[in-house]
Amino acid sequence: MNLKDRLLANNYSIIASNGYNSIDSGIMPVISKIRENKDYFLGLEVVDKVVGKASAMLFAYSGAKRVNALILSVAGKEVLDKYNIDYQYDELVPYIINRRNDGMCPMEIVVKDIDDLKEGYIALSKKVFDE
Repeated sequence: MNLKDRLLANNYSIIASNGYNSIDSGIMPVISKIRENKDYFLGLEVVDKVVGKASAMLFAYSGAKRVNALILSVAGKEVLDKYNIDYQYDELVPYIINRRNDGMCPMEIVVKDIDDLKEGYIALSKKVFDE
């Protein structure tokens, strides 16, 4: 069973080729691992249900090799292209919608005007961990 099939069969939000998986939503499953070890996703294939610019920046910052997204935003795709990360997706959307379905995801807003990966990581960490 490939990673995407395992993600779907187990209702994970994310799964990586090193065996890591999570059912937590948003960027928490990604940023928490990078907080422990910046290179946590280095060289890994990752399947994630939703990848916007925020997640794409975190995967690039951590050195992921390949990203497979069920839903990918245009800005997320641009980040993956810029950093030559191999990717595929099921659905491309203009942006990631927030949980209330009435606007843009707050994590996408945080990095909307940020291009530097480290700066993006720091801004997202401040938002998520109240640093």
